[in-house]
Amino acid sequence: MTAPGGPGEHATPDSRLTSEDLRSHRWYGTDGLRSFSHRARTRQLGYLPEEHLGKPVIAILNTWSDINPCHVHLRDRAQAVKRGVWQAGGFPLEFPVSTLSETFQKPTPMLYRNMLAMETEELLRSYPVDGAVLMGGCDKSTPALLMGAASFDLPAVFVPAGPMLPGHWRDEVLGSGTDMWKYWDDKRAGLIGDCEMAELENGLARSPGHCMTMGTASTLTAAAEALGVTVPGASSIPAVDSGHDRMAAESGRLIVDLVWRRLTLSKILTAEAYEDAVATVLALGGSTNAVIHLIAMAGRSGITLTLDDFDRVARTVPVLANLRPGGQYLMEDFHFAGGLPGFLTRLTDVLHLDRPTVAHTTLREQLAGAVVHNTDVIRERAKPLAQEGGVAVLRGNICPDGAVIKHIAAEPHLLHHTGPAVVFDDYREMQRTINDPALALTADHVLVLRNAGPKGGPGMPEYGMLPIPDYLLKQGVRDMVRLSDARMSGTSYGACVLHIAPESYVGGPLALVRDGDLITLDVDARSLHLHVSDEELTRRRTKWTPPPARYRRGYGALYEDQITQADTGCDFAFLARPGAAPDPYVG
Repeated sequence: MTAPGGPGEHATPDSRLTSEDLRSHRWYGTDGLRSFSHRARTRQLGYLPEEHLGKPVIAILNTWSDINPCHVHLRDRAQAVKRGVWQAGGFPLEFPVSTLSETFQKPTPMLYRNMLAMETEELLRSYPVDGAVLMGGCDKSTPALLMGAASFDLPAVFVPAGPMLPGHWRDEVLGSGTDMWKYWDDKRAGLIGDCEMAELENGLARSPGHCMTMGTASTLTAAAEALGVTVPGASSIPAVDSGHDRMAAESGRLIVDLVWRRLTLSKILTAEAYEDAVATVLALGGSTNAVIHLIAMAGRSGITLTLDDFDRVARTVPVLANLRPGGQYLMEDFHFAGGLPGFLTRLTDVLHLDRPTVAHTTLREQLAGAVVHNTDVIRERAKPLAQEGGVAVLRGNICPDGAVIKHIAAEPHLLHHTGPAVVFDDYREMQRTINDPALALTADHVLVLRNAGPKGGPGMPEYGMLPIPDYLLKQGVRDMVRLSDARMSGTSYGACVLHIAPESYVGGPLALVRDGDLITLDVDARSLHLHVSDEELTRRRTKWTPPPARYRRGYGALYEDQITQADTGCDFAFLARPGAAPDPYVG
């Protein structure tokens, strides 16, 4: 998968580069006018020739931003990466790239994941870069950076942003996201008031870093570590821990060695690595969002990963991480219980231990000596949190291309449920009307939201944890079956069926559901069934009108034209297809 003219074109796998083999040599090392200009402009930057000539040029792609609390410390961490690169004899250059702030970017940073992936790929292609350190962690930044880097296939190391400190309120430890949903429902139910909410607002997020539950950020950074593209143990180091600074510096030292050894991402991101990442995510009880992202990431590596692969692996691994929202603890507890290296020692029978990682010759070598220090946080196989992996893939006449549910975070009695549908055509309508007593909702109803998928959202926002009506909350109802073509936050919980494909906006069967239709969810059978005859669905389809395009120009128009469905990763079709793009002519 190495791009033509790239660092691996003339190499044998075990050979090492010389200075003349460096990709950056074409910019700096020849006798032509262009190299003269490049060297002169590098002097203009303040560097002497001996600081960079003949050395691997390392791009540090930094998603730092003042508006992204998950990454606000990455400006400092980039300095540690640079320190490591200098120490190892490389030449570091920091590149600012798009930040994807889950908290602030609307309608959803998922709309812009592929934009960061494009930016990553084209930046690495168009500059004199021999290797890259990718700095991210907030939900969509991890897959975006790895998708782009895999598409160009240079040596690369990923530096996770790290989880924030645990939250605190009175005598309780809080998990960001998960406890936000919980206490917001408490407020709607009249159990707490404005004073308590003000205190919670102060205590929920106490430091830089991403969510410290096993939400999407922690799930995806753990997947990156399982894939083998981080320093061992990197994914769980708290963002403000001094160990995080040391990990960043080690990543800088490591990338220089990877360049000299020609160890490009295609040698790391193998089919076996992706299968191990799937097993890791499922055994962690990780976010449903990882299904979409890993499918897209694998596609950029030339590997077909499907929903059926997730369901197959889910039946072979138990949930062993006792972490919120499906369990009890937070990421700092997980880190000091042994982190991902300790966790993976519980899964060695299902992992491919002889594949390489960026840090070791084999995963087996990487896990040697790893131990678990707390068997309640990281469970033994004989005492799992759940017998099967934390995500189930559903099929049925309402989701012919699949849907997913994080069933370990749902109330068990809802995992086999039949109830009448109440349908909302868009999220704002649902917000306006969900508390209307005229709807006469009961705990048995099935809430259905449509037009919230990849095109309909737009961008497939995290709308899938539909709110339960206030009057039901006050009656003690805390979970209902909810269906949508949206996603939900990895910190969310409940009997929420997500990623229904094809989405309603493009005419999937979800577009044909009507109020009162009976729907059966059967997680054991992996089934989601609409009790409407095929003949009736055909009649309804003749009356369905495709909605107008949401965008007429700009990035949104490109997105709407090229986005694929959830079951194939929501990548852009023109980026997901095979074929290499050439290195630029330097001249």
